[in-house]
Amino acid sequence: GAPHYTNVQMPFPDEPPYVPQDNLTGIYAREFTVPGNWEGRRVVIHLGGAESVLYLYLNGQAIGLSKDSRLPSEFDISRSVRFGQSNLVIAVVVKWSDASFIEDQDQWWMGGLHREIYLYSTGLVHLADLFAVGNLENNYTDGRLHLTVKVGFPRQPEKDWLVEAQLFDPEGKAIFNRPLRSSVYVGKPSQWPRLQVEFEEQVKEPRLWSAELPNLYTVVATLRNPEGREIESTATRVGFRSVEVKNRSLLVNGKRVLIKGVNRHDHHDTKGKALDRETMRLDAVTMKRFNFNAVRASHYPNDPYWLDLCDELGFYVIDEANLEAHGFYQQVGRDRRYADAFLERAIRMLERDKNHPSVILWSLGNETGYSANHDAMAGWIRGYDPSRPLHFEPGIWVQGVEKQPSEKVYDGGYRVTDVVCPMYPPIDRLIEWAEDKLHPDRTRPLIMCEYSHAMGNSNGSLADYWDAFEKYPGLQGGFIWEWIDHGIKQKTPEGQEYWAYGGDFGDEPNDLNFVCDGLVWPDRTPHPGIYEFKYLAQPVKVIGSDAGTGVLEIQNKQDFASLAWISGQWELKVNGNVVAKGQLPVLHTPPQGKERVNLQVPDISADSGQEVFLHLRFYAATGTAWCQSGHEVGWHQVSIPAKITKEARSKVARHDAGPLTLEENRDRFTIENDSFQLVASRPTGRIETLRWQGQDFLLDGPKLQIWRGPTDNDGIKGWTEQTWRPLNRWRAQGLDKMAVKPVSAKANRNQDGSITLSFEHLGACAASERALSHQHSYTITPDGGIQVENIFIVDQTIPDLPRLGVVLILPPGFEKLSWFGRGPFENYGDRKRAALVDLYESTVMEQYVPYIMPQEHGNHTDVRWLSLSCEKARLLVEAAGPMEFSASHYTAQDLDAAYHTYDLHPRAEVILNLDYRQRGLGTESCGPGPLEQYKIRPGRYSWSYRLRPLGI
Repeated sequence: GAPHYTNVQMPFPDEPPYVPQDNLTGIYAREFTVPGNWEGRRVVIHLGGAESVLYLYLNGQAIGLSKDSRLPSEFDISRSVRFGQSNLVIAVVVKWSDASFIEDQDQWWMGGLHREIYLYSTGLVHLADLFAVGNLENNYTDGRLHLTVKVGFPRQPEKDWLVEAQLFDPEGKAIFNRPLRSSVYVGKPSQWPRLQVEFEEQVKEPRLWSAELPNLYTVVATLRNPEGREIESTATRVGFRSVEVKNRSLLVNGKRVLIKGVNRHDHHDTKGKALDRETMRLDAVTMKRFNFNAVRASHYPNDPYWLDLCDELGFYVIDEANLEAHGFYQQVGRDRRYADAFLERAIRMLERDKNHPSVILWSLGNETGYSANHDAMAGWIRGYDPSRPLHFEPGIWVQGVEKQPSEKVYDGGYRVTDVVCPMYPPIDRLIEWAEDKLHPDRTRPLIMCEYSHAMGNSNGSLADYWDAFEKYPGLQGGFIWEWIDHGIKQKTPEGQEYWAYGGDFGDEPNDLNFVCDGLVWPDRTPHPGIYEFKYLAQPVKVIGSDAGTGVLEIQNKQDFASLAWISGQWELKVNGNVVAKGQLPVLHTPPQGKERVNLQVPDISADSGQEVFLHLRFYAATGTAWCQSGHEVGWHQVSIPAKITKEARSKVARHDAGPLTLEENRDRFTIENDSFQLVASRPTGRIETLRWQGQDFLLDGPKLQIWRGPTDNDGIKGWTEQTWRPLNRWRAQGLDKMAVKPVSAKANRNQDGSITLSFEHLGACAASERALSHQHSYTITPDGGIQVENIFIVDQTIPDLPRLGVVLILPPGFEKLSWFGRGPFENYGDRKRAALVDLYESTVMEQYVPYIMPQEHGNHTDVRWLSLSCEKARLLVEAAGPMEFSASHYTAQDLDAAYHTYDLHPRAEVILNLDYRQRGLGTESCGPGPLEQYKIRPGRYSWSYRLRPLGI
């Protein structure tokens, strides 16, 4: 069947535990031959994952049944397999089952087999299990290895079987002088563990495992028969590390670690849930390169190879049971008929993943309410593995049942969660919790299980969250939702590729593009917003500078590693041009330490109005398992006061082409001289012609613009019933169709030879006939310069605006773009800290950001000037104060009307958006909207800039 996407709602109308009678079923058959020399041995088939219920048959015999789509099933087929002959295995996978109600995660429903399938063979007496725990003692300096080795017997246990164990360091050197050795106790059950062996041994000063220094040791267990012959050996990696919760801190190896995390689903744009190992490694390496140190397996145990990568490369992992009952939530969460399934899923997760040092928290699932079912899970986990704390978001607040969102105090759930782990809290609520203004909780830290919903052009105020993390000790980071857009690659009939989302496969009901909410596109290309995270999470921070002496104070933000692995370079720039550069001294800053560095920056002189910035770039000095030497790990910018030597000079040479003439009639104003012509419409106040030395620069504009291509955070286009969303509120107010009516238009000749055209317009919409007043003027000088003054008065009937600015239409060909402002990637008022002020060059086409749902993109903030050039000319825009701009081949209306990238058809003209301000991005698709300082409220706003048509 086709993929089907729903978020909360179930894809069918039945009540739990019942499912549709018409139930899609996949039948997988394969012939295989087992070697003849396997006869007399144990043969096991491993099936890594099947959605939703699996029936297995071999050679016509029923072998078994399994549920839990995200955990493996293993069946002993020794009695049914034909050795040395052909065998037929059949897997019957039914798409819907009672288990579907507790696997209602925010992802595609994709029935079928989706993880590795293989056979393996052991002796009849075999190593059944190995549990290795590397604890710490003596103030976290020494290790204590605890091993539990279980032995399986075919029938009656036999005496005198032996188990040996040896520990090897990361280089493969044996730690113990001789292997640990013990016989397997097979007597009657008593106080001694039966059919297993336990070892405990101190390891002096091991190299500890952490996300920064993922040191891995290897345990090898060997089974010997009564004659001493080796029958089987197996190995597992182990990391020496501790995890504790104390005094509002999650401690790893005794240190408070900031969780720089992201939620991760299994997804591939052509293979669905069947990820290959290369793609998983790409995910892990990319996360490390963007400075993530933690991953939440949302909302099910990820492929076991993923945990191998987390062990090897270094991530702190929340491993989560495959439980989400979002559609029926508490009804299913408290249903005793599901009690066994809840507990079994916890047990199977632990048994599979217990030996991974990267797993630092066990999670009881997601959005299933809170009941005795969860208490049973927690009790079993705490008894079986006391080395790891628990995580469970519904334990602190049962959504829609016990408290309303405005009453959340993040209290309770002590039996099921050792961390306070809310979803999408506003920043002020975090601060209230940290300051004990909510229910005081002096033991547990607050780590957001989901925040900064990354749907489309998003992640606004990420820096504001991080400011809170660094200021308040009880706040310990969180996990961004989420890593990847779950688009599925498709082609239009014309062959144009695009990524499909809910509803594109005829799947009803569906939740549209809510499945496309990641930091990277489905092909793993990073979104621009991920650079904001990389900057905030970088391992090195400049916390102070003395411009007079060139001394910087640098802080190591790591918890376990020094900065010796990082090198640095600096550049001194005047208005974006490099005037001096050099290498940073070798850094030796200890973990969380500080170091003063003298750069010996020369004194710089500059003209009045020029800006001087010190740029610092930090790189990996040597290669690692996840990057090559030279990989950029961070960057920083410092404003440097400069000695002013001259008054400001114009950026361009003036060219006076004679006095200006003015002609006016009821329709337009015409101003010209020998080289210049400007024609402005009297009713609209927009420039219809701007010509300089025979070159046309403008086709239309500046035109009042308050609309933008709605972001997913403004409102999801297809969810028109959500009237509280800004997008639907704006549409109801008529802001997308504001009519601009003329009030006045006049021309004045000035004594200096310039001419000023002044206009006033009123914006009328459904909310008000006087929603917005726009007074604007053009003062034209004989050299072709145009000073543009704007006064906007936003009426009280308009609570906030998407943007406040103008749009200009340039002729085709003005493709080359330069600017001095923030870049190089798009940035917005609440997502700009990573974007440095610098001189950038690009093209208009390169400014396009192909969000799966077309929307506002390509903006730049704090812009001092920009220019657009064709072969013979360029238009320079100089801002009186920092402004915002974007340049595109799509209008806001084009982006608004499009639902897929294939709906967009680039215009030949250049669309230049100049803004006094755009509304911030926020994360309102699932979370808080922009903070107050990033909104455009009613009031009076003044803004000016200058247009200069120039030759090349």
